[in-house]
Amino acid sequence: MQGHHFLGLLLSVAVCAGCHTQAPRREAPAPVASNESTQEGTVVGDEKTSMEAAVEGGPSRIESTDMPRTGQGPVLAENAPDSYVVKKGDTLWGVAKVFLRDPWYWPEIWQVNPQIKNPHLIYPGDTLRLVFIDGRPQVVMLQRGDAARVQPRVRSQPLESAITTIPYATVAAFMSKPSVLDRDQIKHAPYLLATRDLHVVMSEGDTLYARGFTNPAELGTHYNVIRVGDALVDPDDHRVLGYDGIFTGSGHVTRQGDPTTLIMTESTRESRAGDKLIPGGVDVPLDFIPSSPRVATNGRIIAVSDGVTVIGQYEVVVVNRGARDGLAPGNVLGVFDRGPVVRDTQKNGFFSLDRIGAPKVALPSERTGTFMVFKTFDNISYGLIMEATNLIRVGDKVQNP
Repeated sequence: MQGHHFLGLLLSVAVCAGCHTQAPRREAPAPVASNESTQEGTVVGDEKTSMEAAVEGGPSRIESTDMPRTGQGPVLAENAPDSYVVKKGDTLWGVAKVFLRDPWYWPEIWQVNPQIKNPHLIYPGDTLRLVFIDGRPQVVMLQRGDAARVQPRVRSQPLESAITTIPYATVAAFMSKPSVLDRDQIKHAPYLLATRDLHVVMSEGDTLYARGFTNPAELGTHYNVIRVGDALVDPDDHRVLGYDGIFTGSGHVTRQGDPTTLIMTESTRESRAGDKLIPGGVDVPLDFIPSSPRVATNGRIIAVSDGVTVIGQYEVVVVNRGARDGLAPGNVLGVFDRGPVVRDTQKNGFFSLDRIGAPKVALPSERTGTFMVFKTFDNISYGLIMEATNLIRVGDKVQNP
């Protein structure tokens, strides 16, 4: 019996000793090396591009004002993340929209190394971190050694080309098939003379003859066939700013001489003698950043690619303001409708059946979208509709956002 009591006493001592034994402590993870913040970020968009993540966060708020409000600065998007991993297919506009309600304020929050040749370049795989310095939001790029501490898992990705500000494919397709021609361009451009079989209408596969080359055309050179359309008139002062250029096809030079011989490799509509040849492959630098114009801008949309009547997101449009008016690539403008005109049949406090005699009232313009300039000429600019919250048409106004 005493043996049982002794065994029980030994077991009790062993249990108590186990209760007081401490597990070895783990060292706390080292904080992210940063002078601004040590809080680890929440990475979003692992499987989404920046535009997809921004759309989930809600559209940018659009104000129906003509000019920027005094003292207004960058405002964070409602669901701005602590950090974001840049992905293939992103655009700088989309990345800015992830963090900001108004993406054109990006230069005010983007903290970069001024010693870098082009500090605005961002590559897929880079991790951008949202921090606060003196209470103001700033976006910084983590060093690749620090990025692994913020990301939920280590990711290995080769360095690719930098992301562009706007979708390159959309702009390149438009610029290689210009829709606006100026007087000098028309005057000096070579033109189609005839086909080998003397067909009136030229189409894909036809052998074409052209004249008017200032210098001998090199073999293999690509040309777009452009028909000169209607004059584009400035609705404000009635100046002719250019002419509508209608893309009908393309081809390349197969033999030099006068006339020069080409083979037509693409045809979208009938080409005819007199149509102009415009060199293809126009280069458009896309390393600009979104920004507000430095001057007050009041212009109008005067043309749109493909001749559509209702303009939507990522449509290329032409406005009647250019470099002489202070516009530069990257400038962002708000799009405003013209404000419909209605009859006031309630005047004098009673309803009038005489609608014809009722006074006309112009309703205020309302913000319908956002427009970014990507190429300027003296009097006109090409741009892309970045956002469209309502119908946009030729003739609508573009003004400071």
